[in-house]
Amino acid sequence: MDTLSIRAIPILSDNYAWFVHDAATGTAGMVDPAQEAPLVAAIDAAGGRLDLIVLTHHHADHIAAAATLKARYGARIVGAAADAHRLPPLDIAVRDGDCVHLGQAVAHVMATPGHTTGEVSYYFPAGPALFCGDTLFSMGCGRLFEGTPEDMFHALQRIKALPDSTLVCCGHEYTQSNARFALHVDPANPDVRRRAAEVDALRREGQPTVPVTLGVERATNPFLRAPDVATLARLRREKDSF
Repeated sequence: MDTLSIRAIPILSDNYAWFVHDAATGTAGMVDPAQEAPLVAAIDAAGGRLDLIVLTHHHADHIAAAATLKARYGARIVGAAADAHRLPPLDIAVRDGDCVHLGQAVAHVMATPGHTTGEVSYYFPAGPALFCGDTLFSMGCGRLFEGTPEDMFHALQRIKALPDSTLVCCGHEYTQSNARFALHVDPANPDVRRRAAEVDALRREGQPTVPVTLGVERATNPFLRAPDVATLARLRREKDSF
């Protein structure tokens, strides 16, 4: 039985923070909080409890409200030990292979560099759900600001090994633009066409396009489908100027 309740909270212009509850204990976590007001509103509406703040990487649009939320609710901050020097002060510094507990739910920490060198993702088998920041997007992947194509390829291969039912909980609402690129590079793929139409319908209604299952991403995401580093590097260059 699933023990996680997951809610995407739109913040800034196109970011999502993820409000996560362990149903068994009521323990609450927030992934990548970067705007105080909407997150405080969501937390207070849910009972005013925040136990854990979980950070995927150091960019300001993922961490800007972490310190203020910690001060307000007493939450502990979790983030990558390798990036501790450029994150808010960490209560729990994690490395690849570590586990993080949210009540009875356990997250497995995965090093997923590429977008940044220190990025980590958090996989909850109880979801199953993956909080992957700016590594994997629906139908896309993050820009290579610090890492290499090799870094990103291997990070995506690790993600690709997770179960198809895994909910991909990423950091941005980029799916519509990513779908246009996926249609450009794989126009005959019926799964891409179907997903692109679904995404357009969701956005017309003002609805989020994530979370999405990893199974859907396997069928539609050109970066996740790239067979080798060279292909991923070529696709990333094309997408950067698309």
